[in-house]
Amino acid sequence: MNIYFYELPIGTIGIAGDNNAISRFFFGNKNTFGYSVKETLILKEAALQLREYFDRKRVKFDLPLSYHGTDFQISVWNALLEIPYGETRSYKEVAEIIRNPNACRAVGMANHRNPLAIFIPCHRVVEHNGGLGGYAGGLGVKQHLLDLEKN
Repeated sequence: MNIYFYELPIGTIGIAGDNNAISRFFFGNKNTFGYSVKETLILKEAALQLREYFDRKRVKFDLPLSYHGTDFQISVWNALLEIPYGETRSYKEVAEIIRNPNACRAVGMANHRNPLAIFIPCHRVVEHNGGLGGYAGGLGVKQHLLDLEKN
């Protein structure tokens, strides 16, 4: 498994994967344990698409993704992939989409465990009252992503 680091408007990020798919996204540059630091074609393509996203030239990623979790987590992450660019859903709405309307907190935990932030857009999930909720990259990064997509 390879990892490579890139500078983006939100700071340093790491993208990891094999030659076939992207499997992890990291905020910062400290997560190298178990990875070879090597830029591969697929990591380079992922970084290019992220740059296009931040330049407002891309609204949807076209990359092979590989993610593993519980059946519940995967159902949440798949639901997140369906939230359109520039829109948000509440934790409750996501719970309803996956046909488990009482699972709002569990949806939040699945978001917290999302291995592919931005590519699987957990930043588009907010509290029912409009609050941001949480975000692995910090609330400032979440707000930046939401503002980027609004304009």
